[in-house]
Amino acid sequence: MSPSPDEEQPRPHPPHGDHGRPPTRADHWSNFKKSPFLPATVLVLILSAAAALFAASYTYSMANPTPHHIPTAVTGEYEQARGKQFLAAMEKALDAQLDLKPYASREAARTAIDEQRVYAVLDVRDGGARVDLDVSGASGFSVAQVFTEAGPAVSRATGIPVAVKDVRPLQSGDPRGLTIFYISLAAVIIGFVGAIQLSVHARGLNPAERIAFTVAYALLGGFAVAAVADWLLGAVDLPFVESWLILALTMFTCGMVFTMFNTFFHRWAMIPTWGLLVLLGNPASGGAVAPPLLPTVIGRIGQWLPPGASVNAQHTAVYFQGDQHAFPFLVLAGWSLLSCGLFWFWRHRHPGGRGTRPLHAAAV
Repeated sequence: MSPSPDEEQPRPHPPHGDHGRPPTRADHWSNFKKSPFLPATVLVLILSAAAALFAASYTYSMANPTPHHIPTAVTGEYEQARGKQFLAAMEKALDAQLDLKPYASREAARTAIDEQRVYAVLDVRDGGARVDLDVSGASGFSVAQVFTEAGPAVSRATGIPVAVKDVRPLQSGDPRGLTIFYISLAAVIIGFVGAIQLSVHARGLNPAERIAFTVAYALLGGFAVAAVADWLLGAVDLPFVESWLILALTMFTCGMVFTMFNTFFHRWAMIPTWGLLVLLGNPASGGAVAPPLLPTVIGRIGQWLPPGASVNAQHTAVYFQGDQHAFPFLVLAGWSLLSCGLFWFWRHRHPGGRGTRPLHAAAV
């Protein structure tokens, strides 16, 4: 028998609470944790903090570069009274300590510039009657600039004539030496952004396939960056193959750094990646401001991070061909091997691949 319209129909349970009980704070918190509003709120806070840290990191490192300890070659009669007077006045003008390295001749000191062991040469002549100041714009435009500005001022203060000469000038298309920093920065950013895109749009890649595709976009991307900077814009004359491979190694390293962090932190992998490569690595790389003008600790740490190693290797390849060092390549190779090794060993934790139960996507 159908119920009459006058009979009371059963009412549905209220959507919140139990049997009409108003929702408690615990209910609200439980619902909030299950909603998309929690990760969105966390992202708002993280992005705000990241913006502040980004501005602080770059401003602290590069807004007001100040000399600290500058490796400087000295030759000639620098131990005579007039020579000591000039050196003391130079340190006062620079507001920095010169890390003096004596050489038997001016030619030996210039060899030290080519080997990137010193940034300038002070050659005291004729018992301190004059000083020849050799700077190297290719070693670091900012350091050469402070020496060039301080030399005439010290000459006026001491009455000792100073002749300033740039013995390793920058290329005409790169007058401030920033092109190397920009192309290295592009390799760093595209390196980890490429890995992010693989994690979002190609989640099904197995570990070996993921590494192979990281190699592929690193090689192609490095070629594209080098070709644009050299062939298309003519900003700097690159030793093309060497520069291309340095950029490719940088891209691969930074891509695998993100992949490593993604293995352990999943959706939050961008935070340590951004902190290591962008907040700390790029301003400490020495590309925009030479290491002697960076805060001491930052300048030393930067050479051990992928951005600093990339700038160092590229800088030597372009301006000091024949005097390339193994250290920056060892740094990049070390980060690559560490990242690949940790990713491969804990590949079952990575939120991707086929044949394993996927974890949360690394949605960035």
